[in-house]
Amino acid sequence: MRVFANLEDITGIEPTAVALGNFDGVHLGHQKLISEMVEHAREHGLKAAVFTFSNHPKDLLPKTRKVKCILYKNEKAEIIESLGVDYMFEVPFTKAIMNMDPVAFIEKILLTRFNMKAAFCGFNYRFGYEAAGNPDVLRNIGMDRGFDVFELPPFKINDNVVSSSLIRTLIASGQVEKCMTYMGRHYEIGGEVVVGNRLGRKLGFPTSNLVIDTNMVTPPNGVYVTYVTYDGKRYPSVTNVGNKPTIGKYNKNVETHIFNFDKELYGKNIIVEFLKKTRDEVKFDDVQELADQIVRDCKEAKAFHEALAAEKE
Repeated sequence: MRVFANLEDITGIEPTAVALGNFDGVHLGHQKLISEMVEHAREHGLKAAVFTFSNHPKDLLPKTRKVKCILYKNEKAEIIESLGVDYMFEVPFTKAIMNMDPVAFIEKILLTRFNMKAAFCGFNYRFGYEAAGNPDVLRNIGMDRGFDVFELPPFKINDNVVSSSLIRTLIASGQVEKCMTYMGRHYEIGGEVVVGNRLGRKLGFPTSNLVIDTNMVTPPNGVYVTYVTYDGKRYPSVTNVGNKPTIGKYNKNVETHIFNFDKELYGKNIIVEFLKKTRDEVKFDDVQELADQIVRDCKEAKAFHEALAAEKE
């Protein structure tokens, strides 16, 4: 998949079918839209393309709280590429684009830059000045300019419309076990392991610590059953998200104990997948109480992993 980071770099593109949207979670609804676009592109001899933005459009609106990301940029690109996409147009959302007349948006970007012959979008897709552009505007211009428009109706699972805002709510409220239902994968946090206070090691439970990226949506403080992926291998684990209130004042971080693992991970990159929240973070009266609770947390997490393993056999 070829990725374009600036509109000015997009020239001489072969005719395309384009999936339009922010795709900030690449959830199952997004995947369905992109997959239908790819199938159409293959059937009609077109290149399969995704048009998205490198920043969230709402971030440019006044008095709007910055939207937290669900995926890291590399994750987003990897998932989109896995769906068979040829081109990913991931350009900055600017005031110039925000204030474009919807017809100019179609003419100058979708047609001139992308050489678009088919547009795929969700029912709630909006574009152009004051978000006046919508699927009907696309269809009207398409009839005149000779491109097809395919609009995906609300995509529902368990009577819920699948959306990035729904997934953000699930993560932020600790309902991480529901992410698989709507995303087709577990919610995860990745990064480089940093040196912590080494208390876990002293207590017999060495941990790998990740600093939380404040641009990402994160689960609430508490203990979670997790998997850790390191060097291409997946390990059962248990994770504490929080501020370590029993031992002092710390910034919120992710601290993971990997079962049956003895490698040194400082400076290495890992991915932590969140399966289920087991309890809230608690301030204990002393370190011994904390250690006793860690034993119980590990026992509960191991039992959960063993049950999962048994289901797969």
